Amino acid sequence: MSDFNGKDVLITGGAGGIGLLMGKHALKAGANKLFIWDISSEAISNAHQTLSKYNNQVYSYEVDIAKPNQIYQTADRLLKAHGPVDILINNAGTVVGGPFKNYAPQQIEHLIRLNLLGAMHTTQAFLDNMITQKSGHIVNIASAAGRMANPNMSVYTSSKWGLIGWSDSLRLELKSYPHIHVSTIEPSYINTGLFEGVTPPALTPLLDAGEISEKIIKAIRKNKTHLREPFMVKILPFLKGILPTPVFDFVAGQLFQVYHSMDTFTGRT
Repeated sequence: MSDFNGKDVLITGGAGGIGLLMGKHALKAGANKLFIWDISSEAISNAHQTLSKYNNQVYSYEVDIAKPNQIYQTADRLLKAHGPVDILINNAGTVVGGPFKNYAPQQIEHLIRLNLLGAMHTTQAFLDNMITQKSGHIVNIASAAGRMANPNMSVYTSSKWGLIGWSDSLRLELKSYPHIHVSTIEPSYINTGLFEGVTPPALTPLLDAGEISEKIIKAIRKNKTHLREPFMVKILPFLKGILPTPVFDFVAGQLFQVYHSMDTFTGRT
């Protein structure tokens, strides 16, 4: 089990949403130091004030996860000042909705850099130290969108498909280091505001941010390989495996209305 007690934890995108909530849970579980990385200086200031109530060893860094040079420079500063990270939670991410033909090239590039490459580079920056200390846990916050196609979120979906594939491949590579664990988290829509206006599919309610963040922390402690929520997401790989594509499209698109869930998306203002 990956016990948080006495461990040093880094959460990217840790100044808001489930990142902030996971930080609270980690500190309550006994984390020694909590490092939060975020792009917003205002959010970082507010988060630091909130999290410091639980532990005075909270350290915040303003960093753009979409820029590899900032990742490696900030990681170098952190490692020199505090030493290796025990638990890394790659949580930073964003979404752009709408038809693919309407995407600006910069939006495509930024989404992939932030949601996918950011997690890869951040992990690369800390992995050698985890191997050296023979201890570590890498947690990648993916999405149920990484398990199935969905209109009007094609680039977001592709970034999460890539994240799941990389995360599970990394897990297999690291089997030769039995004290390093990899967990892939695949939730459906969460009520953090990131997917404001979205219409949750049938039998797939909007997830409560507080509840899912607590479940993620529990999954980390149990070294779970995958966490999929809610129930319909758990059976998604099975349904895709047994149903022909036209049948699956009918079930997902017409019966459960998954393919129309982004029709009402407005996003965070």
